[in-house]
Amino acid sequence: MNSNMRNLAMWALVIAMFIMMISVSQNSFQAQPENEMIYSELVDKVEAGEVRRAEIDPQNAIISGELNNGQKFIVDSHPFNVENPQEIFQEYDIPYGFGEVQQPSRMMDLLIGILPLILIIGVTLMFMRSMQGGGRGGAMSFGKSRAKLLNEPSGKVTFDDVAGVKSAKEDLKEVVEFLRDPTKFTRLGAKIPTGALLVGPPGTGKTLLARAVAGEAGVPFFTISGSDFVEMFVGVGASRVRDMFADARKNAPCIIFIDEIDAVGRHRGVGTSGGHEEREQTLNQLLVEMDGFDGKEGVIIIAATNRPDVLDKALLRPGRFDRQIEVPYPDIQGREKILQVHMRGKPMAADVDAKYIARGTPGFSGADLANLVNEAALWAARRNKRKISMREFDDARDKVMMGAERSLVMTDEEKAMTAYHEAGHAIVGLNMPGSLPIHKATIIPRGRALGMVQYLPERDQISQSRQEMIARMAMAMGGRAAEELKFGYDEVTSGASSDIEQVTRIATAMVTEWGLSDAVGPIAYKNTDSNSFHPGIGRGSSISPETASIIEAEIKRFVTEAHETALKILKKKKKDWIALAEALLEYETLTGEEIKDLLDDGTQPRRPDGTSKPKLAAVPTTAGPVIGRPQTEG
Repeated sequence: MNSNMRNLAMWALVIAMFIMMISVSQNSFQAQPENEMIYSELVDKVEAGEVRRAEIDPQNAIISGELNNGQKFIVDSHPFNVENPQEIFQEYDIPYGFGEVQQPSRMMDLLIGILPLILIIGVTLMFMRSMQGGGRGGAMSFGKSRAKLLNEPSGKVTFDDVAGVKSAKEDLKEVVEFLRDPTKFTRLGAKIPTGALLVGPPGTGKTLLARAVAGEAGVPFFTISGSDFVEMFVGVGASRVRDMFADARKNAPCIIFIDEIDAVGRHRGVGTSGGHEEREQTLNQLLVEMDGFDGKEGVIIIAATNRPDVLDKALLRPGRFDRQIEVPYPDIQGREKILQVHMRGKPMAADVDAKYIARGTPGFSGADLANLVNEAALWAARRNKRKISMREFDDARDKVMMGAERSLVMTDEEKAMTAYHEAGHAIVGLNMPGSLPIHKATIIPRGRALGMVQYLPERDQISQSRQEMIARMAMAMGGRAAEELKFGYDEVTSGASSDIEQVTRIATAMVTEWGLSDAVGPIAYKNTDSNSFHPGIGRGSSISPETASIIEAEIKRFVTEAHETALKILKKKKKDWIALAEALLEYETLTGEEIKDLLDDGTQPRRPDGTSKPKLAAVPTTAGPVIGRPQTEG
């Protein structure tokens, strides 16, 4: 919006200057126009008494003056051989004098006439250049490279600033060594790959890795986005590619980083304009330039994408981007190191444990963790604290993962329903072998959920066992089972919809993908019909109706058994369940340790004001092994 307003203002200024110049020019010519006449016309006017005064230039035979109406006149008397031009003025008593008359120049008149046009053209070109970006992006440099050269002698990024991607850093270290000492490789006849493709989900640090390579090697770093090449005019992108590589060769050794290369490197032949499409012309030029690289030039191309499947195969062949480096989500050790990097320079309380925070953030990227630390700092600032504590990190994680707290007005019946529902999740989870330890239970609405139970793993999970899947399904069905037992079959609500969806999804995968059903066997039935009722069952595939019926029956059996297991546990642990629900109604949020103390010996949670309730009767409880991914039951 600001750019459009600026352009409109510039054009308005140009038009205003154009009108003003024309007006000034016309006024200057009309103010005192000079009337050229011949000598005989002058004599007639003198005799008629129309001349007010006159000026005679004997040397140039020029007579000038002014008429009674104020109009100037000028006469060239040289062709008439007038010896004494003053006699005619003396005869009729007209004032006259002698002096040199400045005769206007034809060239000066021409220059004065075209001067406004020259100024208008110059100002217009200046504004057009400014509107098109100025400098390298001006009107005369439309095809110039948009790559930005980053030289960071101070505060440069190094591998110490990149954590959680150890394998990717190891793959890029040889690139750094080549940029530092290329003769180490060339004297043995080795050729360093021209390009390296960083592949990974958004926010995992691909751009930061590329900058770290340049920082470690101490070389210039050119950065550009794939979309900066593509324009509506055919040939502009190819011109920018040529100019970018020419600049890189002048600054060698250096690194060219192309972010989101899938914007220009997609499969050719799939556009609406065939081989003449601008994007394909740009890609062709990129391929040609990469082929023209000599390994001794010291120019390395690093590109990043999160969609390697759409890239043209010609980009990935040897000699171009022949090295693909995976930049995955960090594991628990990687997350801990990333958190430590982002905690540098921030005042942390003594209770802050980066490893504990890393346990509760599986699937977080580097950008997510940076945002988590920033949110924790914001929470501490709102509370007027001097240091960031674990409480702020816990609140920040809840906000990032589930949304901010909602000030929702709930009736006593709805609040009780939510408390018993969440207590049902927690009790079933604590009594199922293969379940995860509980981190927190709350009935405070967040996001779309009215309450939730969070589970905290001790390590990242690569795969799941049958026992863990059955435990997850039973935990998810604990909420619906709790509603049935407490409020009756006819009073259950729609609050368990997401739980039922999660259980159905796990059961479907167990039957159709993971081969965990004895009735179906270890056979994968891939979904080929997006309109199928159950995800994973391909009704449009070649399976028979009998097999589809068996699959549906097995899915139903897994879901039904999970529901029945949850009912049995809640009936058996009814005291635990009711005690936990009442504690949630009282305190709204309970940590895993508070739940354990409450169920072990009846210790009530102690709040910052120091209040606590008397201990309840001790109720034994058992918890399964601590393995698997964290789950949140709503």
